Amino acid sequence: MSQATRRRPNPAQWLMYAFGFGLPAAYREWVLHDLTTGTWQARQMLRSLVQVVPFAAAIVLLMPGELWVRLVAVLGGAVVGMIYAAAYLEEATEHRARKAGYPRGTLQSVRYAAHAEEHAEADRRYAERYRQGDNSPGSE
Repeated sequence: MSQATRRRPNPAQWLMYAFGFGLPAAYREWVLHDLTTGTWQARQMLRSLVQVVPFAAAIVLLMPGELWVRLVAVLGGAVVGMIYAAAYLEEATEHRARKAGYPRGTLQSVRYAAHAEEHAEADRRYAERYRQGDNSPGSE
């Protein structure tokens, strides 16, 4: 499906999607694009950051205490949250794809296909350097 015909969610739908809700089937192609485009990691981290914002705002606005303490607490929590988000980046996107109806492994195959020429060139260089004519000592 081309970019011109791929339906994008409206802001309210995107916000729900950012919080982990699924989108209607009409947005299935957009979800695949969202999870496999060249900026998929940044998009997922942005969604994770959006999930933190309401809690951070509540802590800063509603908790008693010095403002600087609340801000440092929010910053520390956000940093830990982003570390976890980065650690589970692949799993989180895979889960989103499954919600959209894609089988496990679809994201990896689409991402690989998008860079197939680069992978083929890297494989060729590897084979040229390490697999042909092994002249290392002790290889006799």
